[in-house]
Amino acid sequence: MLLAEIYDKSVPGFNDAQQDHTIPKISDLRKTRLTLAHINSLRMMNDVRKYEEEKRMADVQRQYKPKATA
Repeated sequence: MLLAEIYDKSVPGFNDAQQDHTIPKISDLRKTRLTLAHINSLRMMNDVRKYEEEKRMADVQRQYKPKATA
């Protein structure tokens, strides 16, 4: 978890607890089923995380690359 995720809860593409209607209760006997909307939101979350990881790695490479010799 990143520090920005703690303060900014409404990051688009990430899981939102208000959208999650599948919180199991003791009285539930059936398994939850994935819908196409669930699968699409999971794909979007994965795409956002992948993009952020690539951006973070580019920043790390830029910070730690060796200095150019003149």
